Amino acid sequence: MGYQPIENYGIIGNMYTTALVGMNGSIDWFCYPRHDSPSIFAAILDENKGGHFSISATICDRAHKQFYWPETNVLVTRFLADCGVGQVIDFMPVGLSEGEDGYHWLIRQVSGIRSSMKFRMECYPAFNYARDRHSMELSEGGVIFKSADLNLGLITDIPLQEDDKGVFAEFTLAAGESAVFILREIDCEQGCGLPLNPEETRHVFEHTVDYWHQWISKCTYKGRWREIVERSALMLKLLTYEPTGAIIAAPTCGLPETLGGERNWDYRYSWIRDAAFTLYGLIRIGFTEEAGHFIDWIISLCPSDSEADSQLQIVYGIDGRTDLKEEILDHLEGYKGSYPVRIGNGAYDQTQLDIYGELMDAVYLYDKYGSPISYDTWINLHKYIDWVCDNWHIKDHGIWETRDAKQDFVYSKLMCWVAIDRGLRLAQKRSLPANREKWLKARDDIYMSIMEKGWCEEKQAFVQYYGSHTLDASNLIMPLVLFISPTDPRMLKTLDAIMRSPQSGGLLSNSLVYRYNTEDYKDGLDGEEGSFNLCTFWLVEALTRAGKGGHTERLEKARLIFEEMLSYANHLGLYAEETGTSGEALGNFPQAFTHLSLISAAYNLNRSI
Repeated sequence: MGYQPIENYGIIGNMYTTALVGMNGSIDWFCYPRHDSPSIFAAILDENKGGHFSISATICDRAHKQFYWPETNVLVTRFLADCGVGQVIDFMPVGLSEGEDGYHWLIRQVSGIRSSMKFRMECYPAFNYARDRHSMELSEGGVIFKSADLNLGLITDIPLQEDDKGVFAEFTLAAGESAVFILREIDCEQGCGLPLNPEETRHVFEHTVDYWHQWISKCTYKGRWREIVERSALMLKLLTYEPTGAIIAAPTCGLPETLGGERNWDYRYSWIRDAAFTLYGLIRIGFTEEAGHFIDWIISLCPSDSEADSQLQIVYGIDGRTDLKEEILDHLEGYKGSYPVRIGNGAYDQTQLDIYGELMDAVYLYDKYGSPISYDTWINLHKYIDWVCDNWHIKDHGIWETRDAKQDFVYSKLMCWVAIDRGLRLAQKRSLPANREKWLKARDDIYMSIMEKGWCEEKQAFVQYYGSHTLDASNLIMPLVLFISPTDPRMLKTLDAIMRSPQSGGLLSNSLVYRYNTEDYKDGLDGEEGSFNLCTFWLVEALTRAGKGGHTERLEKARLIFEEMLSYANHLGLYAEETGTSGEALGNFPQAFTHLSLISAAYNLNRSI
């Protein structure tokens, strides 16, 4: 079938797992039953071995359209040709209890819209990242796929045919006719069961639409960019794991940061780093319940006071597990040959000092806008702040999880300052017990250290790590976390330095921001990468805050960059982690951090113009 551009996909899900649906009607990525489970379909990582579940019109001369049912995560893929129009509606029912029709189902409803259209359906599963064989058992109501650890049924009243990869069917639908395909886990002894009739299908569909309408109605953002903000919120909801409240960084693994490169990571886990940004983004637009579930989960990961180790892990499984051992799937070629394909994430045991700042900022926001934290929570957090006071000076791997030597990264020191500052603010606000003198001294020492060693006179900017001359877009966060005034001369000069072109030593290229220059700083990996969408939205926020201080030209620039950045979203308003030189999506898709920073930038920019 060939590889689709990453930006050609839409996403559906049920807060347990997700699926990527291409504009050609093919599901090329689907893990079951959870976000981090082994894949069932992974054609996006290997077009020949990965497996897919496609439904498409068979005529050659056709156009594709894809859109979401208004204010929902129900995806419509439409095929348009001179001879007719047909469509596929894809969704996973939500808001159901175990045992109800639709619970943990993937439903594909195919319809004829105008005249008649011939379709071909192919369901070629490849269990366990295409490592496990499966057998098939055809029946009148569909087919059962049996593998070592999972049995799935494809349920339909369309006659199926078998080949060496799975099953297929060709059928014609006239205007007003429809066919339904349901993929779900089954008990082999009970068989496939009966297909849904049109009335039952309509009921499950309407229930799902109503759920999403009710959920998005809680969004309090009514600004200029309401549609894209609401789409970002809907996407973020899909990336939650309902049983724990965890939010994954992205639903995919192995998608490359540059074609043919080795920067191919597994993002189906939850990073402590995302905590503050998640809380801020969700709370600002009214989703306090989701923010509360997430922070409760984050706090639950903190070891009890009786445990001696005061270090947090940087990333956890969505069920809280700590072992995310990284391995390479040698048998998969990777997206367009971008090998290796990794599962697990080897960064889980890295030292990253910044996570304490992000944790404390999240707790501070939750205490302020959500619910006051408990005494036991404070005692656990207290020891982390003490640990930061004693260890902020050590080197680490930094926010970008470099695979090279540790450094004194400025961002890491900055977030150590945030950890102590938020601890002091909480203690003052709530009259909580604290080692105030120790904390105050450490906070001031970090501040002076950053100002003296993180500032480069030659570059006239804050740099990536002490003693370097490399710019780093993570320093754009400085005014956002209240470390420095957005109009401080040093911050304005840093903005100016970053906004130069890469050829002139900066990080800005056609309104897109690179996180750092891979030629200036060797991060332990080969190859280049695209611009980081997250960093572009950070630049928008930094410029917005600077513009509020009377620098109107910076505010105008912030709006221009924001509007230009919106043009790099895909046809559904979704973003990957990065944007390539031709505007293509790169990296895992869609990415939570990108959409969180979009929400924050839209919120603050809207208030300032």
